[in-house]
Amino acid sequence: MTARLRVKVCGVTRLADAEACVDAGVDLVGLNFVVGSPRRVDEATARALAVALRGRVEVVGVVAGGEEASLRRLAREVGLDRLQLHGDEPAALVAALGALAWKAVRIGDAGDVARARAFGGDVIVVDAKVEGALGGTGRRVDPALVRDLAACRAVLLAGGLAPGNVAEAVRAVRPWGVDVASGVEVSPGVKDARAIAAFVVAARAA
Repeated sequence: MTARLRVKVCGVTRLADAEACVDAGVDLVGLNFVVGSPRRVDEATARALAVALRGRVEVVGVVAGGEEASLRRLAREVGLDRLQLHGDEPAALVAALGALAWKAVRIGDAGDVARARAFGGDVIVVDAKVEGALGGTGRRVDPALVRDLAACRAVLLAGGLAPGNVAEAVRAVRPWGVDVASGVEVSPGVKDARAIAAFVVAARAA
């Protein structure tokens, strides 16, 4: 793990919540574009949030599927720093997008870990594997499955994290960063500023 743990809050939909992330010292804010997600934002809303956040945190667009050209257009027109790919995107697309893309892999067994290792990119996002869901389920990843992966790759650990358990997860996995959505919400897409602040403090204290 690098010296400073990165903290990402995902599924931000409101300016007030984006500002709460900045105030708490969050490094990355995720904007969700996945159709059917309760945290989905349209491009106009995302653009306004990205403008407000520019230069203060990295803005990550969470997507599922799409061609290279359309993904690059989305990043350019909204003003995203990164794309987090949560669908069944092939390794070739991740490679083609280069530093713009982080692949998210749902981990349920050793085979999923091997699949995660095969993807390129600066960061690999690991989330819990739940049938029929791309993420945001509130389920945790088994630390034993991803500990070795985090020792050799920059892993952004997602899945079921909250202020009360993030320190334990950080100590168990030693990830590059941690990613939270439902664990700091009062309802899907509506964040709790106090929970965000508590999450950041607990994660970094570990």
